[in-house]
Amino acid sequence: MAFQPVIDLEARRIHGYEALVRGPAGEGAASILSQVTPENRYAFDQACRVRAIELAGRLGLDRRLNINFMPNAVYQPAACIRATLAAAARVGFPLDRITFEITEDERIDDHDHLSAIITEYRARGFAVALDDFGAGACGLNLLANIRPDIVKLDIGLVRGCDRDSTRQVILRAMTGACRDLGIGVVAEGVERPEELALLRGLGVRYVQGFLFARPALETLAGDGEIAYP
Repeated sequence: MAFQPVIDLEARRIHGYEALVRGPAGEGAASILSQVTPENRYAFDQACRVRAIELAGRLGLDRRLNINFMPNAVYQPAACIRATLAAAARVGFPLDRITFEITEDERIDDHDHLSAIITEYRARGFAVALDDFGAGACGLNLLANIRPDIVKLDIGLVRGCDRDSTRQVILRAMTGACRDLGIGVVAEGVERPEELALLRGLGVRYVQGFLFARPALETLAGDGEIAYP
């Protein structure tokens, strides 16, 4: 696993870390995810959850931990969460500091099943985020159906937003809708101070990207406080 910080702009500190899958030799996520099949999806999803939590516990993470998960790997929510609960108990990691991220890239055909997963997770104290929002074809439907705690704006909308009036209109609409719905917003892929300035002007509090830190393999980048332009 590699860990990338999520920055709280108001508090000027690291709010939490997203756990990102890597290969045993540091291979990128794309090469690993390309090997996931319907036959090994469940085992892969479970292994990633457990590894992220155990490593976060060993590294002494004292803030939020974001874990990507595959809804299509969950056949029965209460049963499939057992390994996650056991891992958290082993390392003493609080459940209410864990956020599960649903990627919009994964095709979701059964929204009722997804709602059942989220209901079970929230009952355990987990938060739920909709990742890569704006990258897929069903983002608004997912937003309406599952009402996530957090929306993570896709890098494709964030990159170059300071120079693109179309992206600015879309971002303004998305952030305004989330604010009205009481949903937190994280902007992913922030790489330039100009993008950061535009996002701050839209009221975005949480950001993530190379402007602050690249994912760090098997370690936590930063020491809690962080400087930014």
